[in-house]
Amino acid sequence: MTDRFSNFADLAEHYAREIATPDYARAFMEQTEFAKLSIEHEPSSSEMPDPETAQSAIEMMLATVFDLFRDTRMEDFASEVAWGIANSFHVVAKRLDDREDAMANRLQEKLREYDPSEVYATDLEDLTMQARSLAECRDAMECMRDHAARIYLVETGRPFSPVRGSRVSSKTNASMIEARDYLAAQKAQRREQFAPSGPVVVFSGGQQFTDIALVEDYLDAIHARVPSMALATTAQNKGADVIAAAWASRHNVPVILCKPDTSRGPSAPYQRNARMLAFKPVEAVVCSGGGIQANLADRLREARIPLHIVRDASAQHEPPAQRAKDPAQAERPAMKRVANGDDLPPF
Repeated sequence: MTDRFSNFADLAEHYAREIATPDYARAFMEQTEFAKLSIEHEPSSSEMPDPETAQSAIEMMLATVFDLFRDTRMEDFASEVAWGIANSFHVVAKRLDDREDAMANRLQEKLREYDPSEVYATDLEDLTMQARSLAECRDAMECMRDHAARIYLVETGRPFSPVRGSRVSSKTNASMIEARDYLAAQKAQRREQFAPSGPVVVFSGGQQFTDIALVEDYLDAIHARVPSMALATTAQNKGADVIAAAWASRHNVPVILCKPDTSRGPSAPYQRNARMLAFKPVEAVVCSGGGIQANLADRLREARIPLHIVRDASAQHEPPAQRAKDPAQAERPAMKRVANGDDLPPF
C-alpha cells in the first residue's frame, strides 16, 4: 500500500472503500412473493437475509480472523483460514449453480411437452419458481463470496482463487421473466461468464518477477485505452501472474486463466501458449521469466500482436542468448505501434 494517512479515521475510510461491494441490495433482491428450492418443499414466503446485515457479517468474519492472528506467531496462517471462508461460499454457490442448471434442463424438457391443460400450467409455474428461487440464492451466495474475496485481496495482496471451478458472478434479470425468456437469458449469461466478449490482453511473467509498480503501470496504460478488456494470464501461482490477477481484481477486469493441460507432459505450457493466440489478443505484456515466456513472446511477435517486454531484476536469470535476442526482436513491433500513433509505454 503506497497511500499515507495522518489519522486512523482516514485509514478506516480508505479500507472501507477498498473492500466495498455495492451489489448487496441487488444480489439479495426478492424477485417473487414466494420461493421454492426443490420439488419436496412447499412455496415459502420467507424473506431473503437483510443485505446490510449480510455485508456486515462477511466483514466481521474476515476481520476477526485477521485480527486474531495479527502480530502473533500464527499470523502466517490467517490468509489460509480466510481463504477457506471465501472458498466455502464459492463451493455452495457452485452447488446452487449446478442445481439451477439442472432445473433449467427440466424446464426446457417441460416446454417441449406443451399441453394446454391446467396441470401442465401449474407444473410449469412450479418449475419456473424453483429456477428463480435457486438463482436468487446463487446471486446472494456469489455476492458474499465476492465480498470475502475482496477482503482477502486487500488483506493479503493476492486474489482469491478457488480450489476448483471458475469464479464468475453476475446479477441478471433472467429471474424476472418467464420460462422461455429465462432460459434464453441464462444461455447468454453463461456465454459471457465463460467467454468474455471484451478485447483480450495476454499477460505472462516469471514466478520470480516482483516489480508490482511496473506491472501495474503497463496494465493501467492498456486499461485506459481498452476499458472493456479481459486479461488472459498463464495462471502461475506466484510472481508476475499473481500481480496481474490482483490488479485485475481491483479494477473489475475479467481474468481468463490459461492453465496448461498437464496430461500433455513437458510440452503442455508451450501448447498452452499456442492456444492463447486463439483469443485474438489486441495487445500483450510479457515480463521477465524463462523459456515459457520467451516462447510466448516469439509466438506473439510472429502473430504481429503489439507486445510489451517488461524487465526487472529477475531478467538476469534469463539465458544470455534470449536477453540479447529480445531487444532486436522487439524493435519491429515497437516501430509498428509508433507508426499507428498508439501512446504505449516504452519497453
